[in-house]
Parts: sequence; structure tokens; C-alpha cells
Amino acid sequence: MTGAGPLFAEPLPPLDVSGRLDRLRETFPDACVDGLLVTAAANIRWLTGFTGSAGLLLVTPQRAVLTSDGRYRTQSEEQLAEAGVAQAVDIVIGGAQAQRDAMVAAWGATANLGLEADHVTWSGQRDWDEALGSEVALAPTRGCVEALRQVKDAGEVARMERAAAIADDALASVVSLLVRAEAESVTEAFVAAALDHAMRVRGAEDSAFETIVASGPNSAKPHARPSDRQIRSGDPVVIDFGAIYEGYRSDMTRTFCVGGEPDGELARVFSVVAESQSVGVAAVAPGVVTGDVDRACRDVIAEAGWAERFEHGTGHGVGLDIHEAPSVGPGATAILAPGVVATVEPGVYLAGVGGVRIEDTLVVVEDGRRPLTMFPKDVSL
Repeated sequence: MTGAGPLFAEPLPPLDVSGRLDRLRETFPDACVDGLLVTAAANIRWLTGFTGSAGLLLVTPQRAVLTSDGRYRTQSEEQLAEAGVAQAVDIVIGGAQAQRDAMVAAWGATANLGLEADHVTWSGQRDWDEALGSEVALAPTRGCVEALRQVKDAGEVARMERAAAIADDALASVVSLLVRAEAESVTEAFVAAALDHAMRVRGAEDSAFETIVASGPNSAKPHARPSDRQIRSGDPVVIDFGAIYEGYRSDMTRTFCVGGEPDGELARVFSVVAESQSVGVAAVAPGVVTGDVDRACRDVIAEAGWAERFEHGTGHGVGLDIHEAPSVGPGATAILAPGVVATVEPGVYLAGVGGVRIEDTLVVVEDGRRPLTMFPKDVSL
């Protein structure tokens, strides 16, 4: 289907939220804390189902308290009930001071309270230190919730697969713009806007990140922003984008050559990157160290003489955030397991020639990997 309108009507399997708070509690001894103040929005959502833009979640061995402001009074009650955690989480609604007071009262004088170090500012830490008093020791933690989020359950994978299918179909609906680009003065920004719109009308909540459309010399910039440059025949065009569905994201890159097959050095770049990506995808399997996936991709490009032109990591985890654990880069030590979702996206970028990146989002399964992004990798248009 390539017409406008939501792609799917059938329901997805439910998210398994109810056991997540207890799984987090089991990590407290290793983190040397007695409880955790969760401030990252994605972590709060994963633990409770609450999607509001403002909130705090205190998790102790015996209870959990979610605070937010009056905008989310009804939403918080509905979402926690839908997630099956309404009986496990107390909700406090009020202004900033009332929320802080509720957290202080709920915590009491227990010693070690963990803060999410990657999500709390220095001034925020000082404010909590002052509010809790000298009897409470604040401890920086990293990745307590993120480590649990790394392995996705069936409901999470289903949402990411739907996001990927929406993105696949959206690209199919707009790729013809590249064929007509020179004749109709089509710009990078126009293609990006068309792609974002196509995802929304197919049921996406939003784009997973700022869509990249980079043509000609801009394709040699890994994270170029769409510009008013007109796309021309012979251009390489890198399109890196994704969709969000019920909070979960997809991520895919395809690189096209407008007007036919690439030639000269650019043709070799396309060939080498395609081989590198294929080798990297084949390396993804349970028990594999993510750094080895990166090395598999990087060795192909290095052998071609472009080691210094592959200037980013091979991939990253995807889920509620577009970049999350595990890292797939040089020296990365994470071990892949069934349910982990990650990208494989090698690239080569040559100033004056152009750049090529190819990316798929994959879920690790018992016997290897399964791609969630399915759009063909044909080069020429």
C-alpha cells in the first residue's frame, strides 16, 4: 500500500509493563543504592506507561511514587491503569514544590538514593541534596533502567516493526520525487518534508529524528541537514529517517544514485559500503560482542583503503530513544542477546565525490537476526 491513511488496523500485542518495577528493584544492590529517583522521560514511560512531558518517579524497595503537574492528572491515571501498574504506583499531582515535597516525604531518611547521572544537572543534584538533608546520601547511577530496556519484549518489537513498516511504505511513496527532481526543481528540504508527511498520514506519531536528505556534495557529510539544494541527475542521495509508533522508533538509511548507475570512484564506494553492511548484518547473532560487528564492517572498508572515511560507529540500539544501548562501535563490549534491537549502518564519505551509507534496524533472534527495515537497497533510480 502506498496511498495515504493508516497502514494497519489490527491490534498489537500488549506491552508487558507490570513486572518492570520489580526488575529495577533487583538491580539496587549492585548499584549500591536503596532506591532510585527516575528523571529521564523514556525511563519513566518504560517503567509505568506514563508519557507526559513532566514527571518524576521514585522507586523504593516497597513502593513507587509518580509525580506530575495538573496537565496530566487524568492522563497519568489512565495510562498507569492501561499499563497494569495502577495499584503499584502512587500518583501525586501538584506544582514543582509539591512534587519535590512528596518525593522527600516518600523517601524519608533512608541512606542511599540513586540519581540518574546522565539526566540530572549539577544544580539539580544540589537542589535534591538540600531538600533531602544531610541524613540522605545521593549516589550517581548510570544505566540502571537503560540496561533493562536493552532487551525488548514481543510488544516492543511489534511496535518497532510497525514503525519500520510505516517508514518503508512512506519512502516508497516519495522516492519518485528523486526521479523527477531535476526537471521539477526538487530540493533536499522538499523531499524531507514529503517523507515526514508520508509517515504521519500512515499512522506515525512523528519522525524518529530529524530526517536527513543529503545530495551531491552534501552526501559526504554524515549528518547533513536538508537544504534548499536542488537534486540533480548523477547525484548520490543519502536518506536517513525513521518513524515513531506508540513511542517506539525505527531507523533506516538508503543511498540512491539519481538518473542511473553510479560511475567512477562513486560506483566503488556504493559497492564497498554495500558489502560492508552485508557482512555486518551477517555478524549479528546471540553471543556476539558488538565491537566485533563493528570490526566486521570496518575491515571491509579499511581493505578498500577508506578506513579514515568511515568516521562514525557502525550502529546503536533503538527503542523509545533513537540512540540507546547497546553501542555498536570500536571497542564496544556489549554482548548481543535475543530481543536486542540495533542498527548496522556503515558509511564512506569522500569530499568532492559523495557519500554512501546503508542502514537497517535488526532484532536479534535465537538463530541470528531479523531485519525490521525492509525497503530494497537498489542503487539506481
